[in-house]
Amino acid sequence: MPNIRPISDLRNNSNEISEFCRTSREPVFITKNGVGDMVVLSIELYEKQQAQLDLYYKLAESESEIATGSEGVDFFDFASKLRQLIHERI
Repeated sequence: MPNIRPISDLRNNSNEISEFCRTSREPVFITKNGVGDMVVLSIELYEKQQAQLDLYYKLAESESEIATGSEGVDFFDFASKLRQLIHERI
């Protein structure tokens, strides 16, 4: 069940809202005059969601390239070159 709070709670109970977001890993929905206005969430949850969006974007881009017939790179060749670059820097 979503945690919905009035905007006055954001001002008066910001530490409590912050603690809730960090411990529950859930967002808090803030209302203004009874209408949804914003969402507050922990930086950890925000970064996780952004990483997932980035991954979904990359997967969609890859699927699009496959559908248009773009030529890919052999994984083993790519991994070998990557290992070589890493070993050169160490």
